[in-house]
Amino acid sequence: MDTAGKVIKCKAAVLWEPGQPFKIEEIEVAPPKAHEVRVKIIATGICRSDDHVVEGLIKDNKYPVILGHEGAGIVESIGEGVTTVKPGDKVIPLFLPICGECRGCVEPKSNFCYKSDIGRKTGLMSDNTSRFTCNGKRIHHFINTSTFTEYTVVDEMSVAKIHDDAPLEKVCMIGCGFSTGYGSAVNVAKVEPGSTCAVFGLGGIGLSVIIGCKVAGASKIIAIDVNNKKFEKAKEFGATECVNPKDYENPIHEVIQKMTNGGVHYSFECIGNTNIMVSALLSSHVSCGTAVIVGVAPSVSTLSFAPMLLLTGRTIKGALFGGFKSKECVPQLVSDLIAEKFKVDGLISHKLPFNEINKGFEMLRNGESIRTVLKF
Repeated sequence: MDTAGKVIKCKAAVLWEPGQPFKIEEIEVAPPKAHEVRVKIIATGICRSDDHVVEGLIKDNKYPVILGHEGAGIVESIGEGVTTVKPGDKVIPLFLPICGECRGCVEPKSNFCYKSDIGRKTGLMSDNTSRFTCNGKRIHHFINTSTFTEYTVVDEMSVAKIHDDAPLEKVCMIGCGFSTGYGSAVNVAKVEPGSTCAVFGLGGIGLSVIIGCKVAGASKIIAIDVNNKKFEKAKEFGATECVNPKDYENPIHEVIQKMTNGGVHYSFECIGNTNIMVSALLSSHVSCGTAVIVGVAPSVSTLSFAPMLLLTGRTIKGALFGGFKSKECVPQLVSDLIAEKFKVDGLISHKLPFNEINKGFEMLRNGESIRTVLKF
């Protein structure tokens, strides 16, 4: 049956309020308006940032909401004026859009679009309305994507057409986790051949950082986590050494400094813990080290450290989505994956049917998974 222009009823995981499990509901998804795209989601990953919203750690987020921002699917229909995708195209929704007009988009050094909902947190489409309803109640969108649903609607600026041969259960990782980690190494830090690196946190993003460091030619990649079970996978992706802070009496930054003659060239915090962000900064070399903040911390968190840590020559920096300009770079990343320039198979530790979403989040919280992909 042709669904274009019609309301679609489908299943979605609705978070009615923070601190509660997702509830699988039947929702109504309205047709796309002008410059909008309705997508049938095929697979979506579970990211720690989603869990921050579940736990109420992201200030001012709107509820009820359909979360999810690491998905891949197929265009079902398009609104008037859409030119970059058509029905039947394989696509990846983009939590960091590209409007092509704001200063963030036109600035070569920036990838942050001012029309992103990350800072505004309206939970709505560009026209300040929602395309989701459940039992007559409005359901909010989440950072331009909302992939925990069989069908979603996104603005054209928030979707990228990808290769027809793309395996959607794999490339959904490019929607966030892989791109964020990999790009933090090759784009944000700009790791050089022969350099030394320390990666704090070995989830999907941390392992993707390791992949990026290896591709960039780093000579030493130190993987750091309190869960020894993650070390085998880290070494598989390129870590040269693995360290558990619990095995040492001294602070972890002193351990890293001793291992690297004063500190690494590049350190990456991939957890979202401000104390570890400071440890990462201290682990970088006093006069030439760079610490990259990759993990998303709770909204109320603040960083505190002595200014002298920077005055001696260190740098601290960060970027969303690994510094990639999403709509331009995602298609190329997918093509590179198909060409086997890198592999993401090992990043996906579990695949679950969509209705087991709460199980997937429990595995994330218990440290049992690297990345769980939900299949529709």
